[in-house]
Amino acid sequence: MRRVRQGVWGTWLAALVLAGCQRSQGQGGPGGPGGPGGPGAGQALPVEVMELQPGPVRDTGEYLGTLVSRRSVTVYPQVAGYIQRIVVKPGGQVEQGQLLLEVDPRRERADVRSAQAQRSSALAQRQFARSTRQRAEQLLREGIMSRQDYEQAVAQATAAEASALSAEAQLQQQQVELGYYQVRAPFAGVVGDVPVKPGDYVTPQTALTNVDQSRALEVSVAVPPERAAEVEVGSTRVEVLDDEGKPVVSAPVFFVAPTSDPRTQLVELKAAFENTVGLRAGQVVHTQVVYDTRESLRLPSFAVTQQSSQFFAMVAAPGDGGTPVAQRRPVKLGGLEGNYYELLEGLDAGTPVIVGSLQQLRDGQPIQPKPVRQLPGEGPGVGGAADAGTGGAGDAGTSPDGGK
Repeated sequence: MRRVRQGVWGTWLAALVLAGCQRSQGQGGPGGPGGPGGPGAGQALPVEVMELQPGPVRDTGEYLGTLVSRRSVTVYPQVAGYIQRIVVKPGGQVEQGQLLLEVDPRRERADVRSAQAQRSSALAQRQFARSTRQRAEQLLREGIMSRQDYEQAVAQATAAEASALSAEAQLQQQQVELGYYQVRAPFAGVVGDVPVKPGDYVTPQTALTNVDQSRALEVSVAVPPERAAEVEVGSTRVEVLDDEGKPVVSAPVFFVAPTSDPRTQLVELKAAFENTVGLRAGQVVHTQVVYDTRESLRLPSFAVTQQSSQFFAMVAAPGDGGTPVAQRRPVKLGGLEGNYYELLEGLDAGTPVIVGSLQQLRDGQPIQPKPVRQLPGEGPGVGGAADAGTGGAGDAGTSPDGGK
């Protein structure tokens, strides 16, 4: 049935355009049959018209969101001491393992040198004990040494071996401890604030800085509980908007909080994305949650006028004698997205709607219809509805009359 209506409207629109052109040729200007004056005197006014066609309509809501790094860590020292130097600046990019700052390591270096000396002494004692045991074995075989003296030499060699191993372990521990005095980046990322300065005394409980990896981000959005009930994990999408309201990132929701925040009574949604547009962790952004997409008739916002709480559209209709005239029709609108309202009631598919010169038109005004040269939203300079409200700013899916 809708296709039949579209075909009829299309044929009738072509006839309107032809009739308007013929009337224009017959008038010959202000001095023609229309008489002097303007539109108010009956002269046909050239207007652009377009046929209403169904298109994608999205049920959306706009909210503030926060970007969170999927990989972020606060860096703490593993030792106590005084900050000797800081080699990075807040906001700087670092690679994995890159030096961030250094705690004064002089005492630990002295301990390492002491451990190295003890290790050298233990190794020398072990070598001497091994040689003594070998000589004792030879003397025992020759019957010159008693079994008791031999066993004592073996015990001394075993003790020297254990002392050498202990000295090795002690040196390794001291070297590991010395490495803790150099604080390095756990992974590649961006350095946060550095609240300490050279000369400050720090402990393992002192936060030195944080490193965020902004390549993989999450956007956290809080929505009303009734809207959260419409969210489908994997299908509902969150869009991050730029300053002009255009989406720069779109990602599916992977998490819906099971309960509302007790302070705000809002439900948290999360979506993850690969950051290729220069966003930063901790940034507050404007977001748009796309709850649903469906096909519906759409009416350009600059084809709409408003009186009190009623919205109207001007359509091209046949007048007396076949002359096209402008006819005002009441319409019921849904949400506004971009430059289009969702049309709920009032017009059918294929209806020729006037999209220009609305301020000069009156109901029954003779017109010269011609096809629109540029569709709404396809070029610069697109305006809003004439005297038309757009509903609240909290939820973009709200219709002008307050419905959803």
